[in-house]
Amino acid sequence: MADHGAMTRHIRNGMGAVRPYVYGPPQLLDFVQRTFGAEVVERSADGSEVELRLGDSMISLSLGERAGAGGTIQVYVEDVDATYARALETGATAIAAPEDKPYRNRAGGVRDVSGNSWWIATYLGNA
Repeated sequence: MADHGAMTRHIRNGMGAVRPYVYGPPQLLDFVQRTFGAEVVERSADGSEVELRLGDSMISLSLGERAGAGGTIQVYVEDVDATYARALETGATAIAAPEDKPYRNRAGGVRDVSGNSWWIATYLGNA
């Protein structure tokens, strides 16, 4: 069996070969931390580039006044309703309130101050 450490040496911070990269103003960092409990793993000296851990995944933020097209990100959380409420408290606007979906997710969506869409979901299982 291959050594997992050897397989990930070429990947920044050793997690996930595919990583969302989101642009936004400096307050985007606070939004992602407060809404999803993200942990800063690495930050550039000027604070404009930040890598965060969300559960078992990573996301990169490019912070500043640069314009960028809004992205769409789905994040699985333990409690979609509580996370959705935190997002709204943190300044996001509602796209869709959480509801049970036919594909066994309870999901809802918000838009952050940068125009990024965040779809928040909890998997309901094979019921």
